[in-house]
Amino acid sequence: MTRLFSHIVSLFGIFSLIMLQSGNAINSSVCQWETINTKKGPTPRDDSGYALIRDGEHQVSRSTYRIGELELVLTEGLKRTSQTKTNKAATAKEIPVQQQWHTLTLSFDGPEVSEDDYDNPFLNYRLSVEFKHKNKTYQVRGFFAADGHAAETGANQGHVWKVKFTPDVKGTWHYSAKLHYGNDIALENDLNKGTLVELSNSEGQFLVMESDKQAPDFRANGRLLAFKGFYKFQDSEKFWIKGGTNSPENLLGYEDFDNTYRLKTSNRDGEAKTTTKIHTYEAHLKDWKPGDPTWNSGKGKSLIGGVNYLASKGMNSIYFLVMNILGDGKDVWPFNTPEDFSRFDVSKLEQWEIVFQHMQSKGMLLHIVLQETENETLFDDGNTGATRKLFLRELIARFGHHLALNWNLGEENGPASWSPLGQNDRQRKDMAKFLKLNDPYKHPVLLHTHAHDPLRSKILDSILGFEYLDGLSLQQDKREFASEVVETWRKKSKAKGHDWLITMDEIGMWHTAALPDKEDPNHDTLRRYALWGTLLSGAAGVEWYFGAKYPHNDLNSEDWRERDRLWELTKYATEFFQKYIPFWDMTPKHNLINTSNAYCLGKTGDIYAVYLPQLENPTINLKHTQGVFHIAWYNPLKGGPLLKGSKEKVHGGAEVSLGLPPSTENSTNQQDWVCLVSKVNN
Repeated sequence: MTRLFSHIVSLFGIFSLIMLQSGNAINSSVCQWETINTKKGPTPRDDSGYALIRDGEHQVSRSTYRIGELELVLTEGLKRTSQTKTNKAATAKEIPVQQQWHTLTLSFDGPEVSEDDYDNPFLNYRLSVEFKHKNKTYQVRGFFAADGHAAETGANQGHVWKVKFTPDVKGTWHYSAKLHYGNDIALENDLNKGTLVELSNSEGQFLVMESDKQAPDFRANGRLLAFKGFYKFQDSEKFWIKGGTNSPENLLGYEDFDNTYRLKTSNRDGEAKTTTKIHTYEAHLKDWKPGDPTWNSGKGKSLIGGVNYLASKGMNSIYFLVMNILGDGKDVWPFNTPEDFSRFDVSKLEQWEIVFQHMQSKGMLLHIVLQETENETLFDDGNTGATRKLFLRELIARFGHHLALNWNLGEENGPASWSPLGQNDRQRKDMAKFLKLNDPYKHPVLLHTHAHDPLRSKILDSILGFEYLDGLSLQQDKREFASEVVETWRKKSKAKGHDWLITMDEIGMWHTAALPDKEDPNHDTLRRYALWGTLLSGAAGVEWYFGAKYPHNDLNSEDWRERDRLWELTKYATEFFQKYIPFWDMTPKHNLINTSNAYCLGKTGDIYAVYLPQLENPTINLKHTQGVFHIAWYNPLKGGPLLKGSKEKVHGGAEVSLGLPPSTENSTNQQDWVCLVSKVNN
């Protein structure tokens, strides 16, 4: 039986809005919002509150509260703008105030159902919500949310249905929600099909104002999209470069998530060994801070602490699988059971969402890997049929609202000798197209590759130029060739008229990869070939894979501090790119440098970034440009500011010596350095 309520925005409990105008309280009967028990009071973390909006724009002062995901504005006194005309006869129109790039969660009271009902709520109901601004419209899918608080209660039944939306434009937005019922209606694109289930107060509006967040929180800058081979914030000229962790790939195989366990242990050549024990991340319990999120009576602290630690080291991305049934870890799936792919575990997914929200607030891109090479034909024999469509729609509905997110078609996608039943060219194209067309926000869609040619090229050559694939999540076994591989596929994609965003996400060899610091203190070959080598060859970022044969590996790693130095070295590189060069406007120019195995990224006649593994009288060829160029040095082992070397300036029109960095003047120290050559503008 359908229950009719006022629409609910996700906080906890229900109460009528208390509106303030010039300090006078006004009881609201227009909207109802969920909130926490007001006797305890909201946690003073971010801005939130309410506003009374009459016709026209208003200036609104803010409180310092955040309740749940939705952040509203508390009116201390509304002031009309000069353009607003006073209409004494106008009726007060109260609407909530939302901040740009902040997620809005709307909750609706609907049919009472459960995860395991005979009448499948995930398949036979479809919640669709239109969000409309004067300049744009979004059509967003919603989802079944059990009792509305499943992360805390573990509930698998209820009458709450939710939608999440992240507004990207300031001003007034209107929404209209429809819940349809019908056989397999969730798979239907025609939003007029099905039996309409009435929702109380299914229409409304809200006012979007500027965000008050600061970087690295993504709400400060907005949504990351793929643009000409790099990450770029939507509707801005700000570019972003990635540096993060690729391991453990089974990040979500964590004991504090509901219904999470290992299906089967592994002891197979080519992958890390596993036991029945899943992740606890106990070493990072100390990194959880008061005020950080938890769920279900304090669970989740150690994983939240791990996110805090990585963020403190300057990392900005985390790679993880959302489905590894039949794969290596066999401990991650979004379903109610690992046997039925049409029913989802609401409480587990709500708990994932709490972690994802925290990642985004800490500036962490969600690198969502949808499958593994061992299970890429598990759904619909590899096709994008009913099972895969439902799986992808559910993930988009629940997590697509996040600002920094990659959809990865799957780890090592395509057939291989150890996994011959892989997706074919048509199947991976169909999957990429479905993701791109059904994600209202158009997040980047990437393909994780095999580790070497010809296996890799056979797959990639056939998908070059495909408009729905944004790039590659690159795997490379022999690290000394990593930069060459990046440059090759950058050139190939450009020649096809569709520049690929390429990130160096899994460096080999598979058995060792990025070793713990105690085994490889300064990660010399990784720093040289996989970090600076790929970034200066046009890569859009890096992630570090932990390998399979050492402790703290890709499946059983519990402590990211085992690679503390690696995170530091990565941060030094990404900070250089973000602070000192317009990397998105530069191309590889390695042949301008006389030193062997040096790397150079440059914009002809303007700026050149040069990585020098040795300092054997390095020179740069400036014969084809004129003017005066400033010389500065950057230490890839220490980071920090640019430094002066033995030369301050050089002149174009010739091959010129770069001189020496400060610490190597009159010495024999041969550590690697980065030299920045930039034109002096008069």
